[in-house]
Amino acid sequence: MAILPIILSAIIFFGSLILIFGEKINRSIVAIAGAVLMIGVGKVFGFYSEEAAVEAIDFNTLGLLLGMMILVAMLEPTGFFEYLAVLAARASKGKPLRLFILLGIVTTVLAMFLDNVTTVVIIAPVTILISEIIGVSPLPYLMAEAILANTGGVATLIGDPPNVLIGSAAGFSFNDFLVYSLPIVLFSWVGAMFLLQYLFKKELSKRPRRSKAVMRLNPAETLNQPDTARRILIVLGGAILFFFFHHLLHIEPSLVALGAASIALLWVQPDLQEILKKVEWSVLLFFGSLFIMVGGLEHSGALETFVGVFQSGASMSPVLFGILVIWVVAALSAVVDNVPITIALIPIIQGLGNSGVDVDPLWWALAFGAGFGGNGTIIGATANIIVASLSEKTREPITSALWIKRGLPVMLVTCTIASILYAIIYPWF
Repeated sequence: MAILPIILSAIIFFGSLILIFGEKINRSIVAIAGAVLMIGVGKVFGFYSEEAAVEAIDFNTLGLLLGMMILVAMLEPTGFFEYLAVLAARASKGKPLRLFILLGIVTTVLAMFLDNVTTVVIIAPVTILISEIIGVSPLPYLMAEAILANTGGVATLIGDPPNVLIGSAAGFSFNDFLVYSLPIVLFSWVGAMFLLQYLFKKELSKRPRRSKAVMRLNPAETLNQPDTARRILIVLGGAILFFFFHHLLHIEPSLVALGAASIALLWVQPDLQEILKKVEWSVLLFFGSLFIMVGGLEHSGALETFVGVFQSGASMSPVLFGILVIWVVAALSAVVDNVPITIALIPIIQGLGNSGVDVDPLWWALAFGAGFGGNGTIIGATANIIVASLSEKTREPITSALWIKRGLPVMLVTCTIASILYAIIYPWF
């Protein structure tokens, strides 16, 4: 096996990760440049080509993300998400702890069916507005929303980008996530919620200056396109129903998502140009470019080397190895975006499977580590960065030091709970 292609492909991939981690350049631009460089170097040294790069892209993942993005882009202008947030605010009756719990629940449920980034983009601005109306600090609510969105997203196939990647690579269905991931996430979520209440005890114990003001909010005023919202929700509900049965019908989740998006577009007939502007094309390019770079690692032989390293670890107790994967992936996800970590580890786990290792439990370990690890630092997940940016407009901006004090303990607790439950139910994976 030639050493130079292995070294060059590894330098390109891990060099791109370092630049992404640095946050000085747009991560999509870094990924695209890395993909182009990988193809160029691969052609020069004869281990990669344009055709192989296209084959390396997981179009099932991209199709699923695109379909869900279109549905969210259509539903967002209707005011439905703001409607849910205002309902939660009224139900809290201006009591900070009750508002904290209700907004956390709304955020988590949305994150199970939308990606966590979209969830906080929608919920966080409304949270800041509600906090200003009743006279409380938005800081605990914003941090909790990002952390709980990251945690809740692990529960379903479509809730978190790493889950989409893992489901496509492992062939897991929507129901598989409900059976194996959801129970562990529920226990982890409860642990996270109790810990967050304790960590923000001081902030949540302060009496609101205008607690009764929240009762004057009218949820109906936020729902500005009720008929459109109803139609899209019907389509979205149908899509979720099909997710339950897609494996029985032998169709990919991407077809369900794109089919639902097509039906919604035909039924609502919105301004297509406006909808397409709201699709996060940079995210799709980021994913596609990472697939191309990992494909270069595979064709250069670098992944075989990494598989060999992992095989030495796989010789230990399978349960302990799975727990080790949870913690290693969580640690990596806390300092580097969990998407490239997941994409890089997928072919390694597949390689272990080809060598005879039972990898089904490892897929779940990867999902828990990638999902919960992002809560550890302010740069561990895109949702964290978004709420931190929004908090800069308030009197109490979220800092990196503050996030480590409040987010890192949550990461440690959720990973501990996941590890214990993983060990208990390991025989059923």
